[in-house]
Amino acid sequence: MSDDRAQQPDERIAAHIAHNARVWNYWLGGKDHYEVDEQVGDMVTSMYPSIREVARADRAFLGRAVTFLAQEAGIRQFLDIGTGLPTADNTHEVAQRIAPDARIVYVDNDPIVLTHARALLTSSFAGATHYVDADAHDPRAILEAARGTLDLDKPVAIMLLGILNFVLDTEKATAIVRSLVDGVASGSYVVLTHPTLELGGEGNEEAMKFWNENATPPITARTRAEVAAFLDGLEILEPGLVSCARWRTERGEEGPLVAQFGVVARKP
Repeated sequence: MSDDRAQQPDERIAAHIAHNARVWNYWLGGKDHYEVDEQVGDMVTSMYPSIREVARADRAFLGRAVTFLAQEAGIRQFLDIGTGLPTADNTHEVAQRIAPDARIVYVDNDPIVLTHARALLTSSFAGATHYVDADAHDPRAILEAARGTLDLDKPVAIMLLGILNFVLDTEKATAIVRSLVDGVASGSYVVLTHPTLELGGEGNEEAMKFWNENATPPITARTRAEVAAFLDGLEILEPGLVSCARWRTERGEEGPLVAQFGVVARKP
């Protein structure tokens, strides 16, 4: 644990309000949620039936992206921002199966995730896994804290899965990405997913409105152009900015098209 807030995380948990980390856990079939999370999750599902498929596709994308980075790109350092509640095949588990010496820093400031941090703080003997309690709105603090585990003079994979959609101001979200990228070495990667009303996601607009009125934190969708702008100056890998369900899937393994962009880009 990285600061005093870790000692009393329950003070920051509002069990009567649906929260993204718990609802996402519910959609993925986990058990770390409350009745209010089920109620809001079910209502969102009734309004946007493919949301569970989005959650599963996002998780599968993480596995494929980390596998590529560890196995083909030779990345041994991962900075996973917006960790969420631990489920199966977390970043460190995927990476260290391939490269036992991989080093992973998880970042979140969600008290619910904080209470489960011990489940994430496991590692292969040769590698390292650390948890940082920090806010995605403060990339400089994240990079400084990560230095205790990662060598930022060597390539790092910055994982931003489903987190920038909680930064409602697009200019601020863009500045966060650029600050993170500026703080890591050439040859580093950005791995990003983001919801959209494109890719058949038009029906999600009302569901997002309901979410913002009944749950926390508020969320926003973005267009292809807005998401692509996060990656200006980076080399976007094939197949480009696509539905996360269609990023480097094996033949026959493609799931349904989901309205969640997925992309991996490299810092020259």
